[in-house]
Amino acid sequence: MGALDGIRVIDLATVVMGPYATQILGDLGADVIKVEPPAGDMSRLTAPYRNEGMGSLALNVNRNKRAVAVDLKNPRGKQVFLDLVKTADVLVTNMRPGALHRLGLDYEQLAEVNPGLIYCNAQGFRSDSTLADRAAYDEIVQAASGTADLMRRATGTPTYMPTILGDKVSGLTIVYSVLAALVHKQRTGEGQRVEVPMTDTMLAFNLVEHLAGRTFEPAAGLMGFSRSLSPGHRAVRTKDGWACILPYSRRNIDDFFAEVGHPEHLEDPRFADSASLAANFDAFYDLIETYAAQRTTAEWEATCARLSIPFAPVLDLDDVTEDPYVKAMGLLECAEHPTEGTYRVIGSPVRFSATPASVRRHAPRLGQDNDEVLSELGYSEDDRRELAEAGVTVRR
Repeated sequence: MGALDGIRVIDLATVVMGPYATQILGDLGADVIKVEPPAGDMSRLTAPYRNEGMGSLALNVNRNKRAVAVDLKNPRGKQVFLDLVKTADVLVTNMRPGALHRLGLDYEQLAEVNPGLIYCNAQGFRSDSTLADRAAYDEIVQAASGTADLMRRATGTPTYMPTILGDKVSGLTIVYSVLAALVHKQRTGEGQRVEVPMTDTMLAFNLVEHLAGRTFEPAAGLMGFSRSLSPGHRAVRTKDGWACILPYSRRNIDDFFAEVGHPEHLEDPRFADSASLAANFDAFYDLIETYAAQRTTAEWEATCARLSIPFAPVLDLDDVTEDPYVKAMGLLECAEHPTEGTYRVIGSPVRFSATPASVRRHAPRLGQDNDEVLSELGYSEDDRRELAEAGVTVRR
């Protein structure tokens, strides 16, 4: 049994942020019911796919869920949803506040149906701000949170991270926030509203190190963490490939310069102490890059292991399925989907000694579990057939 066995979560979310969070809750044992409109979540159409509606992204974020497709704009569909809410512990949504209110699905209205409900809404900006109803995808949040500006400071151009960082960091924030609310509910029986604004989440995430000198008032320096904003803060070429070689501690630095036969750098005032090094990371990284090219990746791996200098070869994503560590740890395992055939399942990265995370269900097709879930809610076969024939639900 997973740690969240017995907890029911309604996933009223689209694309990645919310579905990623509920996928994790599902991995931890929760009964997650994904509620979609009859047309389905737009992520289902993200290529590549073998069958339309079952794209790779949907396979990744919808495992351990049951799928219900219902028209919430139809009064009968809304009633189905309210009946489901009565049975739930948690609801996660990334619909904008205005849309939720128009549908009669905001916290105040659903708390009347289920006072113990933990209602987590996550959108681009705070619901009580003037920006509450602005559309916000990951790139918007990267711009609004300063993430794109960090890329400008490092590269000269305000670009986006080549991963949906805002979505996934916010998804993880949803998870820990919901877990905290579940602890409170366990102690008191009380539900509550939890709000996760993406821009606020990413600002807080970025400012941990980048608030820097502006942490103090008056300011003790500029914003920005110089180590990671240096243009040299990147993987380096070895004689035969790429690697991250990262002398980090004072001892690492001394050992590195001694190893490459340039002990004179030990006396260089630019690297004499932490403050001097912080002002001269560009020069420091240039030296690492120069000396890295003199040995192969394997030679550097052995050298850094001997000296306890942080090191990793650059993993080519195309080779990830054959990487020895990935294979040994079972991070990517092949499984057989009932309709999509053989596919790779991304394993849970967390290990529990007593309540292991697990993959118990393949990602469902649109509306796949309508009959099962509605039957649990007390809807008869005739009721279910009538709802499907009226277009209120999708039945498979």
